[in-house]
Amino acid sequence: MPKKRLLVVVDMQNDFIDGALGTEEAREIVPKVKARIELAVGEGETVVYTRDTHEENYLNTQEGKNLPIPHCIRGTRGREIADGLYRDGSPIFDKNAFGSPALAEYAEQNAFDSVELIGVCTDICVISNALLLKAFCPEAEISVRAGCCAGITPESHAAALSAMKACQIRVLA
Repeated sequence: MPKKRLLVVVDMQNDFIDGALGTEEAREIVPKVKARIELAVGEGETVVYTRDTHEENYLNTQEGKNLPIPHCIRGTRGREIADGLYRDGSPIFDKNAFGSPALAEYAEQNAFDSVELIGVCTDICVISNALLLKAFCPEAEISVRAGCCAGITPESHAAALSAMKACQIRVLA
């Protein structure tokens, strides 16, 4: 029986690429992320997306008090998944925090053999979702593709990869 594989595209939204919290590193991975999505679709993998989602009152939230830069506000261009990355019909998990318990439950309920994460930010949302997936699906192989991820800084990206590796999350080149 073929293995059930899941590709999770984390927060590849305009605000994290070229918007309010955009970085050069995030812009650089877009073609690699697109190629990885296309490969996954071609190989019959399930592809899902997370989408950071905040409301107009963002600055009054706990996150907003710690990161006072409005981003991914519902109804704005910044919240949209970057052009060319979304596959019609693929599930999207909106989340108002770093990790998505709904994504982890979906992976658990669908009994995926492997789950690979790509996207941004390695050091916040990618690591949060990877750890949730590891907790919900302890027997699935959880991996993160380093070259298809970007952190807030190259240093924090490397630190997050190291932390995930220590938690038995496989780091792929």
